Amino acid sequence: MSIRFLANAGLNRAIVNGALDREPALDFLTATEADLEGKGDPDVSEFAASQGRIPVSPDASTMPIHFSDRLRSGRMSPGV
Repeated sequence: MSIRFLANAGLNRAIVNGALDREPALDFLTATEADLEGKGDPDVSEFAASQGRIPVSPDASTMPIHFSDRLRSGRMSPGV
């Protein structure tokens, strides 16, 4: 089983490119590729969970809150 990632729109594309350069087998979908640009963290989290992807975000102030809210409401997520 491979780990699947979703880069939110705020994540610098150079980080995704660098990760893929280092490990080309990574499954790293961007917000642009997923048509999620302009969507809020809850929508990104929902999409990521529905796809079995771990959201990757530079937003340490709100993304953990949305992740915690998701788990408290009984919804699952592969991580954040």
